Amino acid sequence: MTTPVTIPVSDAPDQPARTPELEALYQGFESELLVPLWTEIGDLMPPEPRSKAQAHVWQWKNLYALAEQAGDLVPVGRGGERRAIALANPGLGGRPFATPTLWAAIQYLNPGEDAPVHRHTQHAFRFVVEGEGVWTVVNGDPVAMRRGDFLPQAGWNWHGHHNITDRPMAWIDGLDIPFQYATDATFFQFGPDEVETREAPERSRSERLWAHPGLRPLTRIAPTGVGTPLLAYRWEHTDRALTDQLELEAEGHPVTLEPGHAAIRYTDPRDGSDVLPTIRAEFHRLAPGTRTAPAREVGSSVHQVFDGIAEITVGARTWQVARGDLFVVPSWQPFTAATEGGADFFRFSDTPVFERLGLDRDIRFTQQED
Repeated sequence: MTTPVTIPVSDAPDQPARTPELEALYQGFESELLVPLWTEIGDLMPPEPRSKAQAHVWQWKNLYALAEQAGDLVPVGRGGERRAIALANPGLGGRPFATPTLWAAIQYLNPGEDAPVHRHTQHAFRFVVEGEGVWTVVNGDPVAMRRGDFLPQAGWNWHGHHNITDRPMAWIDGLDIPFQYATDATFFQFGPDEVETREAPERSRSERLWAHPGLRPLTRIAPTGVGTPLLAYRWEHTDRALTDQLELEAEGHPVTLEPGHAAIRYTDPRDGSDVLPTIRAEFHRLAPGTRTAPAREVGSSVHQVFDGIAEITVGARTWQVARGDLFVVPSWQPFTAATEGGADFFRFSDTPVFERLGLDRDIRFTQQED
């Protein structure tokens, strides 16, 4: 059944009077599924981005409690595939999307459980805010997951998870599901029911080959496909990099993004590009007593508090956030963070999409302009 087209009554300036002749013309447009631009331009081409997504905060303690209940009630296996609970932005009509382009969820795995093997075109990552003991196995390469680790995985790679401990574990998944869904680009395939590797080394094969700073291996096996070949970015390296930035700043070297604000971006060790084609991942550390300058950018982002307590302001709304809490910054809404005792944030965004399309734009105001 064809959905009828309705031409709205526009309140834009210089609209023609709704005469019987014009109504007949509009009825002709509707019968042929046509819409004149002059009645829609204010909605389709606004002066600046007007995201349907809303700024919102999800508290980790509530997410984790519900994930624990799901662990008791919901099995992992074919059909559901993952015990993953997605963040549903209140402005997106109940869809399980954190933003119009980004998906985020808490995934929970009980002791001894397998999350079965599959692959999909969506680019994905896992970020661990607490716990350890789960191995993710990507194309047969077992990769340990521990607090503070960032584990990217480009699309169309076989992967499953296995909890080798006697304790449950939860982490955050991030994917570009909404983007690929909107563009009709998604493919999905099932793999084995069980994860093939039951034991794993301290370091994965990808780490042994690619996790040496500044060194690119010259091997007979060239990495194929898109996305970083390094499957784990370990917390000790992230922590050291941020600590060094703030220590250099304290020594009089202005190396930080802004006073008291250290930041790093996870990159592909081959060329320094983003780890995934559609997702940018960063880690930010605010020293005690820091307030960031208001900033806004085209594109949306999701943040998780890794440690500390902070006050965040997104648009006209302000919240206090603590360890594990997640929040969304929609496109072109100003964002500020402030902390008295210091705070760490993991952040991921859709910026690479807009950069490739030439649509990226960002503004960072000085404190004096605020």
